[in-house]
Formats: sequence, structure tokens, C-alpha cells
Amino acid sequence: MPAPFSFDLDRLPETEADIDFSDLEREFAVPNLEFCFDSIVVVDNVPVVDEAKEKKLLGAIQKIFKGCGRIRENGVHMPMEEKDGKSVSKGFLFIEFETPEMADLAVRQVNNYRMDKQHVLTVNHFDDVDKAAQVEDEFHEPEEEKFEEREHLRDWLLDQRARDQFITYRGDDVAVFWNNKKDEAELVHNRTNWTETYVQWAPQGTYLATVHRQGVALWGGKSWAKIMRFFHPGVKLIDFSPNERYLVSWSNEPIQSGVPGSPFGPDSEGHQIAIWDVLSGVLLRTFPGNPDKNAEPGPAKVMWPAFKWSPSSRYFARLTPGQAISVYEAPSMGLLDKKSIKIEGVRDFEWSPASQAAAASADSEDKKRPRDEMLAYWTPEVGNQPARITLLNVPSRAVMRTKNIFSVSDCRIHWHPQGDYLCIKVDRHTKSKKSIFSNLEIFHTREKGIPVEVIEMKEIAIAFAWEPLGDRFSVITTTDPNLLHVTGPTMPITPRTNVAFYAASGVLEGSFRLIKLLEKKTANGVFWSPKGRHLVLITLRSQITWDVEFWDLDLETTTKATVDPSASVQLLASQEHYGVTDLEWDPTGRYVVTSASSWRHTMENGYTLWDFRGEMLQKHTVDRFKQFIWRPRPKTLLSEEQQRKIRRNLKDYSREFELEDQFSQTAASRAVLEERRRLLQEWNAWRQRVEKDLTEARVAAGQDPNHHVPGDDEYETIEELVEEVVSEKEEIVKEKKK
Repeated sequence: MPAPFSFDLDRLPETEADIDFSDLEREFAVPNLEFCFDSIVVVDNVPVVDEAKEKKLLGAIQKIFKGCGRIRENGVHMPMEEKDGKSVSKGFLFIEFETPEMADLAVRQVNNYRMDKQHVLTVNHFDDVDKAAQVEDEFHEPEEEKFEEREHLRDWLLDQRARDQFITYRGDDVAVFWNNKKDEAELVHNRTNWTETYVQWAPQGTYLATVHRQGVALWGGKSWAKIMRFFHPGVKLIDFSPNERYLVSWSNEPIQSGVPGSPFGPDSEGHQIAIWDVLSGVLLRTFPGNPDKNAEPGPAKVMWPAFKWSPSSRYFARLTPGQAISVYEAPSMGLLDKKSIKIEGVRDFEWSPASQAAAASADSEDKKRPRDEMLAYWTPEVGNQPARITLLNVPSRAVMRTKNIFSVSDCRIHWHPQGDYLCIKVDRHTKSKKSIFSNLEIFHTREKGIPVEVIEMKEIAIAFAWEPLGDRFSVITTTDPNLLHVTGPTMPITPRTNVAFYAASGVLEGSFRLIKLLEKKTANGVFWSPKGRHLVLITLRSQITWDVEFWDLDLETTTKATVDPSASVQLLASQEHYGVTDLEWDPTGRYVVTSASSWRHTMENGYTLWDFRGEMLQKHTVDRFKQFIWRPRPKTLLSEEQQRKIRRNLKDYSREFELEDQFSQTAASRAVLEERRRLLQEWNAWRQRVEKDLTEARVAAGQDPNHHVPGDDEYETIEELVEEVVSEKEEIVKEKKK
């Protein structure tokens, strides 16, 4: 028993400083708050070494973890044990960082790091290992969590009328609509201040991205709820991978580490580009903003997208102008083969939109093997070396084809959407360098040896576009070199151009031939329908001319068109849209929208909806109008055979759709149709219920359910025929002369 508390009045301390608190300080000692298990990681599967190699191993470990942050002094501890008279390591060690954020970064970046063939490091938080050690030996079945069904992110594809959605951004309001052709668009969802700068759809339409001062937010589903957010202060530009799995963001403000709630660690300090996992929202890696180490300091033009993705999203690559192409792997975000592809003078590159699956053999084992990707790049003339176009395989880095070109001013790379061809638009100069003209170098990438076809021109090509689902292309040329250097929101001059259409003849040598030349045009943009065949020639961002022309390249199917291919190229309609700045086809290729954005000018902003034949369906003048974007659709899940079957029976489907269109022309027609369907369903349900009750009553009375009762047929059937004129079509038939 402790002695009872007592004190002597004669021996009290004179001042407060004379009081002895040593017993209280010992009992209630304050722990060392600087020591924290959150900053310690445990590294397993470390090579087992003796004392002679201990220092060398610890040096290698510190080098591996150097990029994760600062390690405390004497912060690496590797336990040793006595074995066969020697002191050897136990195969694991502890590392203490200065902050818990550094430890988190070490777990994310170094976990599964391969030191050699036998040793792959496993990195875990110390607290996680401690929790694992405290797991009870007896198994206790966890409580089953209540299942909460989430909204389907692609529910808009289930629309019974197979309509497409689009989004508009005007003033501070963002709204999503259903397209109803000639009828007024149906509002799906709208919100004020939904974004601070602009909106962007993911490539397959699953997510809607909004850009804010604090970062990026993704929205989707039927209720348009927030799905994910990414913290990146000052973000200006975003880009998705083709499969929507990764998001790339760029900010002109360098990243600062140590901000509360920020996912950025010390290794991201000063970087400007971040790559995120869309599904989990996890930061995967950051990169510096300008890869050109020799670039002059100060504001520079941003190359966007900063990373170009391969069609499978397995690789993404970045250009260091004049030096190299760096190819990275996903999801590890590591540099392919741990080194960049050094290419002296490299100016630009592009991935093929399709892998080389079409050219591969058809055996089952080969189908399971991941296909190689292909990219094309070009280098200018350096010294006595000519300019060069190169096709490179990834990941093997094998050169598939090269082509030397001379007197080159600039090149533009245009892959066919299916990867069947590669067109390099080469701007060449004369020996005096006073004039410029263009050549088209067309690579047949599916042919053996990848032969190259050259189409020479006497003018400058300012626009080029492949037919998405065909083997034709269009090119716009001009004799005015000023059109190559037009800057600013609008074009102060009227372009004088020619438009040429080329098609493949099926013969490899000189296979592309001119089928139609349109002279004395003003078009500076060409936009093909996503389904091919139709295209729009348009004069964009001009202060004087606003021509919009709708063309059909397969209008004639007669013998004359077979003999003269130009006969099938026909102008469907010629329209105007004052101040037009942008054009976008819908995913089906049935509708086109031209728009005038207030980001370019403030005169009659708004948008106009056309059908593919050039008939105006709707026109909207909208104050402070900024954006119009169709919602993309994912690739179809139907097989080639199923698609061919639909095309064979297209006339039958067309009749059904035409009938629905006629009934949906007015709201009254739709209401009558729905009321008739409802009454028919009620009648069928009542009849089935009465027949069931009658059968049960007969069985209960001992009668045959199918027994004929006299008088059942003693009723009179009256048929009433109602004729309704759905449509009328008048045709004038000329009588042949005898």
C-alpha cells in the first residue's frame, strides 16, 4: 500500500520554481512526437548478403529509393543473424523517411521493383505488416456488405429511338440534350457553373469531363453524379487514352508538394503534367512540362497532347524535339526498355490508328499474342543527310520502312483511320527557296515491303482528310502561301482554293488516281462523315465568306458512273452559316452541326443542325455560345456477319424507322400512338385473365376445359375498318414512245 499523501506546513517551498515535479514528469512523460511508424516501410525479398557486401547492398537500396524522398540519417536498418559462423542478412530491411508522404510514394513506385531475375522487391507500410502479424489464427467470417447497385455509365445507348446526345456550353450554363431531328431537342440535364473553362467527352462517351481551378471532375450515369475527381491546381488541358482508362492533365503552374490533401510527393516538385488512373483516381506519374532541355527559358508554345497513345493504350510516347522519342508502358508508366529512342533532329511522330492484326496470320495462337504497334516519324535535312520518313515497330524497335525526301520545308503525318495507308504531306521548296509546293507520299502499310506511291502537286496542300471507312481521300490546295501562316481567331482574307478527290483503283502501281477536281473554291476545311461517302467542304473562321457545301461521292450507280468516276461525285446542297467557326458530325453520320463560338468572335453566336444532304433542320442563335459537342459512341459489339446481315435487310429496317418518323412528327401523333398501345396491352391482359378464370372454373366443376358449351358461338362479329392516310407520294411516269 502506498503511503498516504501528507505535507508539512513548515517545509513548504518558498517559490513556485522550488517545487519538485520530477515524479509527475516521470509518470506523465510526453512521447517523442517526431517518431512515427507512418514514415517507415518494410522491404522484403532483399538479397541475402554477408558483412562484406552489406555496405554495397545498402548503397544500391538507397539509390533505388532516392527518387521517393529524403531518408532520415541512419534510416536504413537491415537485421543480421549468425549462420555458419558468419553474420548474414535476413532478406528484409526497414527504411525510415522524413514524412509519411514519402513512404506512400515509395510503396507506390518501388513495390514490385526487379533488382535482378531472382529478387523482386516488395514494399509495404510498417503499420500494414504489423496489422498482418496481429491477424487471429481462427477465421471469422466477415459481415456481408449490402449490395448497392450503381448506375450504368452507358445507359444512354439503351434509348428505344436510338437517339444521340449532345452537349452545349453557353455563358455559365452547360446542358445535355437528346437530338430529335427536326423537333426541339429534349433536355436531359443542365447545370449552372458546371465547369470553369470548357467541357470534354471521353473518347467512347462514358464520361463527361469538366475543368476547374482545383482540378478535373468526371460525371456520368443517368443522374449525372460525380464519378471521380483529380486534384491538379491550375489545370488547363486534359486528354484521355483511347480506352478511357487513363487521364492526362497539364497545368501552366508547376506542381508544389506538401499541399494538404495533395497526392503529389517531392518527386513531382516543379512538374506540370500528371497521368491518372480513371477507375481508381490514383496518381500514376508526373512529368516535366517541357521535354526540350535546350529550349530557351520563358513561356513556350505547349505541344498538346503531350503524350500520344497507341490504339491499344498499351503504350504512350512523348517527343523531345530534335533529340528522341520516349515510349512508356501502361499501367507501369515506366520507360520502355528503360531508354528512349534517340533520333537526331526528329520533328514529329504519330501512332498508327490500328495494330498490325490485319496483316498477321490467322492461327489461334497468333491471335492471342499482343499485336505490335507501329509509329511513323520524320526528320529534316541535316548537313548532307536528306530528310527521312521512318516506320518503326513497337516494342521491338524494328525499322519497317524508310524513305528519303529532299528539299523539305515541313511534313504532316496523316494515318488512314483503319491503318491501311500512311500519307505524308511534304511541303517542298524550289532550289531558290522562293516558292513552295506539296507532294503526297503514300505508304501502303498492308502490302508486302510497304511500297510508296508519290502524288506530285504544283500547289500547296493546306488540308488533307482520309475517308474513314473507304480508300479515298480529299485534299485542298492553294497558290497563296499566306494561308499556311494564318493566325488569330478569324481569317482576314478570302481563301482561293481547289479541292481534289482521289480514289484507289485496285492496282498497286499508281493506285490512287484523281476522280474529281473542283476549282475556284473558298473551302479551307474538309470533314468526312464517320461512315464515309458524304463530306462537307466549309470555309471556317473567315471574315468575308462562310460557304458550307454538302457532297456525295457515290450518288450515281449507273453505267456512266462506272466509266466516268467523276459522275458519282455530286453536290447535294450549298449553304451559308454566318461567322461559322466549327463543324462536327454526329456518330451516325446522319447529322452535321456548324457553330459560331464566342471564343472566336461575338457576332451571331449559336449553332445550326443539318442533315447529311444539307437540309437545315434547326437554327439556334445563342448569346455567349461557346461549345457544341456530340457524345461519342463506343465501338459496336456486333460481329462482321451481323453487320452484313443488317445491311442486307436495311430496307426492311428503313420502313420501320420511316413509319416511326412519320408518327413522331407531332406531339399529338406520338400521344395517339402511345394511347393505342396502352389500350391494346390492357385488352390483351384482360382477355388472358378471363380465359384463365374460365378454365379454372370448368376444372372445378369437373368439366373438360376444352369442352364446347352451346351458345358460346352465338354472337355476331362486326369488323370495322378504319383507313388512315400515312403518307402520299406523287410520281410522274413518262409514257414511252412507240
